Amino acid sequence: MKKPSVQVTPLKAAQIYQLKVTLKWSKPPIWRRLQVRGDTKLGKLHQILQIAMGWWDQHLHAFDAGGVAYGEPDPDFPSNLRSERNVRLDKIAREGDTFRYEYDFGDSWVHEIKVEKVLEPEPGVHYPRCLAGKRACPPEDCGGVPGYERMLEIVGNPKDEEHAEMVEWLGEEFDPEAFDLEAVNEELEMLR
Repeated sequence: MKKPSVQVTPLKAAQIYQLKVTLKWSKPPIWRRLQVRGDTKLGKLHQILQIAMGWWDQHLHAFDAGGVAYGEPDPDFPSNLRSERNVRLDKIAREGDTFRYEYDFGDSWVHEIKVEKVLEPEPGVHYPRCLAGKRACPPEDCGGVPGYERMLEIVGNPKDEEHAEMVEWLGEEFDPEAFDLEAVNEELEMLR
């Protein structure tokens, strides 16, 4: 007796989402352009955003897409936050959609994420990857956008009474205009 032939359909590679991530209210804008797989879970997207922006993952975070909040629910603090662990990017956003990512609820670093394009993956390309970006990420715990703007005023004015203390806190290497695309991509390459 002849076995019936079984047709195997090859798995289709996940589509690639090109995202423009902008730190809201930053002037001039602080932004990154990323390409990530559409099947990336939001927990992993959080890690990608931390690397791309330059944050240190020391604070709570949440995504807001279509009025639904996703993050890491804490049993000690009941909320309407849904777990981000098993929610894929391609299930909450499509090309042209915008959603929100907030990091550090105290400083309230709100990022607008726009899905610029949905593409087919390029052979031999490692995803996620960063294509471009502008300006350095503000330092952790500097007081949100208003605190960051004040920090830059102090650092830019050697006559300010807080200047020496702020430069010491920041380190002399901080350049608000700097963005190292190569370093971001090296770190994203190590992300598994």
